[in-house]
Amino acid sequence: MLLAIDIGNTSITLGLFKSDKIDAHWRLSSNSERTSDEYGILLVQLLERAGASSGEIKDIAIASVVPPLTGTLERACLDYLGALPLIVDAGTRTGIKIRYEDPKHQVGADRVVNAAAVRRFHKGPACIVDFGTATIFDALSAEGDYLGGAIAPGIGIASEALFLRTAKLPRVEIMRPPSPIGRNTVHSLQSGLLYGYVGLVDGMVNRFRAELGPEMKTIGTGALVELIAKETRSIDIVEPWLALQGLKIVYDLNRTR
Repeated sequence: MLLAIDIGNTSITLGLFKSDKIDAHWRLSSNSERTSDEYGILLVQLLERAGASSGEIKDIAIASVVPPLTGTLERACLDYLGALPLIVDAGTRTGIKIRYEDPKHQVGADRVVNAAAVRRFHKGPACIVDFGTATIFDALSAEGDYLGGAIAPGIGIASEALFLRTAKLPRVEIMRPPSPIGRNTVHSLQSGLLYGYVGLVDGMVNRFRAELGPEMKTIGTGALVELIAKETRSIDIVEPWLALQGLKIVYDLNRTR
């Protein structure tokens, strides 16, 4: 069995593969103050809930954009699962031709594993929209090459900034308001955040399509993708666990090397 771990700035997603498909998946909050022992105990408990023992995990793959947590999770895997993880980085074989400037230092592992999954399952040309701490747009050519993309502040960052930088605006749950025209402050904030980001997605996807061609597919992923996808006409395919699928592909590619 393979345990795939994608470490982001806001959340850590984990997926257990018993074959080529995800058998179980989880999303944890990213917390750099947790020790490797705390994460190790969490891993064992999650696996037990999925009907797997720690001794059955022989294969582990990690993609991370949070260097301090990379080492913490690596140690947890070694101490509690007895397996050395594959850490996806600039030297890892991914099967993706990257046409970004300075790819070894400027393309995050999350973007690469997302691209690997889209190339395998959906082909190119494609636009990947990842709703995480940042909202990231990535482009794949018709040949499946990674071309680059665009990065905008995530909807959570925007919400938190409004709360922190204004005197009277409250912190609100990001959800669909009763109407785009808010009749109170909470609904006005929810409208501006949700529909504002829908407009951002629609606008950016249209610009990517102008570059990549009308046959371009748009794949949405990330923690908030299902909320956004319901409101936008731009996302063709919703894949909440895309990075985990990409990690499985990259791990298999390196295992058979």
